[in-house]
Amino acid sequence: MNGSQLVLGPVLVSVCVVMVLASAAVYRVAAIGSVWTVPWASLRGVVQLAAVAGVLVAAMARLWSSALVLAGMFVVAGVTAAKRIGASRGAAWAVGALAVGWVSVLPLLLVSGAVPLTGVAVVPIAAIVLGNAMTSISVAARLALDAIAARAGEVEAALSLGMSQRDSRMGVIDQVAATSLLPTVDSTRTVGLVTLPGAFVGVLLSTGSAAQAAAVQILILIALLLSQTCAVAVTIELIARGIIGRAPRTAG
Repeated sequence: MNGSQLVLGPVLVSVCVVMVLASAAVYRVAAIGSVWTVPWASLRGVVQLAAVAGVLVAAMARLWSSALVLAGMFVVAGVTAAKRIGASRGAAWAVGALAVGWVSVLPLLLVSGAVPLTGVAVVPIAAIVLGNAMTSISVAARLALDAIAARAGEVEAALSLGMSQRDSRMGVIDQVAATSLLPTVDSTRTVGLVTLPGAFVGVLLSTGSAAQAAAVQILILIALLLSQTCAVAVTIELIARGIIGRAPRTAG
């Protein structure tokens, strides 16, 4: 075993328990909330990751089973994004935006050979891309719908001047896309200087090669930029055209 790898054993478990108890103590002393918040979240995380690890060990052994796992992840991500948007109509279209984000990246990675066509390589990278696209869609949609609701008067004024629905709405949500993409853009700008992302740390611990870890992380970060940019662009367009929207608030 590589000496740089973390070992699942009594020491690791003990350290995790100590950190959970310390977090609970801070919750109690600082009156942040229930002392059970961190312990419960940690327990859920352990159970969920243990279950997922068991499934992935079997699933990633074959490409077809890996595809089934990714299909399941896509369904869950689509449902989650649709719920998070908080739209009263067209929320299901978030699945389309999610698909665009995924398709904009995965074929290129696989056909080019940058990512080996094996379950153990495809599933983690595809899941990272999918999860980040889901988050960016949710954030962009909520910000855009909130902006339209808060600046409804401006939208109505633009419509009265003869502008189309799309253009009148785009006038108040034109900065939403950039705002929702800012975390990923900033992460890419500061990678290695401020933070060491999870993929970098994971590859570094498993291989001991900083060069390999850097190559994998750069590939993932740039893939995230493309995927999220495409997904957010589609989301904003759907909202501007009124396909995704909220029912107007009624007085009283």
